[in-house]
Amino acid sequence: MRYFIELSYNGAAYHGWQKQPKAISVQEVIENALSLLLKETVAIMGAGRTDTGVHGKQMFAHFDTDIVFNEVNLTFKLNSFLPKDIAIQTVFEARADAHARFHALSRTYLYRITMQKSAFNFENAYYVKQPLDVEKMKEASKILFQYKDFQCFSKVNTDVKTYNCDIMQADWFFENNELHFVIKADRFLRNMVRAIVGTMVQIGLGKLEVDDLHSIIKSKNRREAGFSVPAHALYLTTIEYPNDIKI
Repeated sequence: MRYFIELSYNGAAYHGWQKQPKAISVQEVIENALSLLLKETVAIMGAGRTDTGVHGKQMFAHFDTDIVFNEVNLTFKLNSFLPKDIAIQTVFEARADAHARFHALSRTYLYRITMQKSAFNFENAYYVKQPLDVEKMKEASKILFQYKDFQCFSKVNTDVKTYNCDIMQADWFFENNELHFVIKADRFLRNMVRAIVGTMVQIGLGKLEVDDLHSIIKSKNRREAGFSVPAHALYLTTIEYPNDIKI
């Protein structure tokens, strides 16, 4: 049987989602807890990969097992075994062919910027000291809808077959004295959101013009785009699936 896990995590203590040698990851911690509770080796497949320090307000993963268990009880026991920075919302049975990564229809990320120094917010948002021209940043975000190939915002030497992404939403807005950027797409490249935000910040600071974004995207060159903003202010917030994926 195939099961989906819905979870959230604070990424500060982890080297990203994906399991890797000599570095602790969210995937590894959950696999260890599941294997211990089910008394068999369990491998999970996540809906995507978040980089070191990035947070997941909503993440999904799937795993297979022949063991019969109560889903509510397993959720409770998992939360008891997992550290305080990883929380399981629910475990549910899914279609046998359901895939956490390939069946995801969209993913939404939030990036938080604060322009006021705070002793309590520095771990949750990126502090930008200089004033930003938010109207120019909003104007630049609309340009993203004109393109599909975003190689210029991708980490180099990544193992992908295409750099095409279908962006469905890209908005800047103020909330609770913070400047937020929300972006939704069918898929994202490695480092893509942080590179987009970094480029937008440079536009907001007047270091780049709005129209420069066209030549940056067309260049397909990561060096042409802006810097990558810090990971600690980036949140994977929503993953959408077809309605019939759950049994």
